[in-house]
Amino acid sequence: MPSHPELRATGLTLAYGDRTVVADLDLTVPPGRITAIVGANACGKSTLLRALARLLAPRHGAVHLEGRALHSLPTRELAQHLGILPQSPVAPEGLTVVDLVSRGRAPHQTWWRQWSTTDERAVRDALDATGMTEHADRTVDELSGGQRQRAWLAMAVAQDTPVLLLDEPTTYLDLTHQIDVLDLVTDLNRDRKRTVVMVLHDLNQACRYADHVVAMKAGRIVAEGTPAEVITEETVTDVFALRCRVTVDPVSDTPMVLPLGRHHPGRPPAAGHDQ
Repeated sequence: MPSHPELRATGLTLAYGDRTVVADLDLTVPPGRITAIVGANACGKSTLLRALARLLAPRHGAVHLEGRALHSLPTRELAQHLGILPQSPVAPEGLTVVDLVSRGRAPHQTWWRQWSTTDERAVRDALDATGMTEHADRTVDELSGGQRQRAWLAMAVAQDTPVLLLDEPTTYLDLTHQIDVLDLVTDLNRDRKRTVVMVLHDLNQACRYADHVVAMKAGRIVAEGTPAEVITEETVTDVFALRCRVTVDPVSDTPMVLPLGRHHPGRPPAAGHDQ
């Protein structure tokens, strides 16, 4: 496959039992870019990501990687091209960071090709890229939340896939570690040329870190495009049932959402206000 394989979903319908979560959805992930999927709770974001990773079989439609249906790809081959970091992954008790990261090399192992200097270098580079070298011999369960998340990201880096799917990678992290993880994801995209798709809750972080934003509501895509095209007052009100003002982030020059509530209703927008 090319270094930036295209990931595409067509006519995708996803369900759990009799409950349809995503209906007739089409999505093409921009190769080589960072895509953020946003939306209210239970709108189908994580369900869509699971289908993109072949963790959930579609009721209808299909997902293709560079024109090949995911269900037709051998598991090992798929794992060489597409990696996923699910919500709140759990490592076996007592597993060290270096052992966890080494598991990322499993898709590249065969009975005739065992551990090699290439694998050793990939693990070392992944630990270095995520700032986890000094923690390599510690057990995963003794790490802080931010360190643990970086350890899992290091495993994904070691897996060395051109496409990386992240399901709410900043959940349960304090603000400092959220930014740390998102900066790392950006490094993976820019320095290692990874295509990244991540589910995020924070709209302002999605605007700062994503090239492409997909807004979902009730299992459907209601808007997609650049952050400026998608994150508007109208879309935020529609998707989140939240009144807001959208202004310009003075740090990143991207849209910044200012929520309005009963106690902070805000001033009416000025005449000629674009948003």
